[in-house]
Amino acid sequence: MLALAFLAANYLVAKEVSRKKLPDVTNVVLALSIILGLIGAKLFDVVEHLDDLARDPLGTLLSSGGLAYYGGLILALIGNYIYLKWRQVPILPFLDAAAPAIMLAYGIGRIGCLLAGDGCYGQPTDVPWAMTYPNGIVSTLASKNPQLVYDFKRLFPNQPVPADIPVHPTPIYESLYAFLFFAVLWRMRLQARPDGQLFFLFLALQAVSRFLVEFVRLNDIVAFGLTQAQLISIVLLIVALVGWQRVSAQSAVAQSASPAAKTKKKKFPKKQPLSI
Repeated sequence: MLALAFLAANYLVAKEVSRKKLPDVTNVVLALSIILGLIGAKLFDVVEHLDDLARDPLGTLLSSGGLAYYGGLILALIGNYIYLKWRQVPILPFLDAAAPAIMLAYGIGRIGCLLAGDGCYGQPTDVPWAMTYPNGIVSTLASKNPQLVYDFKRLFPNQPVPADIPVHPTPIYESLYAFLFFAVLWRMRLQARPDGQLFFLFLALQAVSRFLVEFVRLNDIVAFGLTQAQLISIVLLIVALVGWQRVSAQSAVAQSASPAAKTKKKKFPKKQPLSI
């Protein structure tokens, strides 16, 4: 699913780059995104689970699971920013072209998490749509997941621990909002707007949605009662709001300074004296 996510994103970005008449560097951007995305995702996950690293350093670093989306996104954005700057590609228009595709790729990637059961699921729950992952990379079987047993006892102190603990299927939640926001962004891309505005909207939507989903996920609390992903979400939301305001303000200044925006004073004919 990860490969499908990257390929789908590359296809859509290539279409948008062609439509916007930007230099076609999508294949290089894809390669950078894959390499830096996987490295960043693994590094952020390791930082988030330092106890696992201390217990089994090699197994933690080489495991197929454990990829933190924000780590991949941030490192890929930094790397591609440097590359686009070097190639003198207009950065904000290119990010606008990529924004809907990144959201779609996120939704597809989360389906992969759902199928793999790699620990991206949420807290134990008794909601009707709860799911179990007995054969997942990170199993929900009580005999194989003592941390999940602890969380179940904390949330349901008066109930016996089931053999297979039902949890929130948070990858489904994330895929649903990602596909919805992709449709919104894909439609909005055709509307005239300042360069960068669509990308900053994507960033804001992603940050707010992930912040909320984290309340039912299993990630550790880092500071202020919030998880690492929630703290990053707050930072990204601030970046998105500041970026939106700046590109909007620059666009308004540019429009007011353009010759077309200057209104000419109307010349009224002089009034002729009335003849009697």
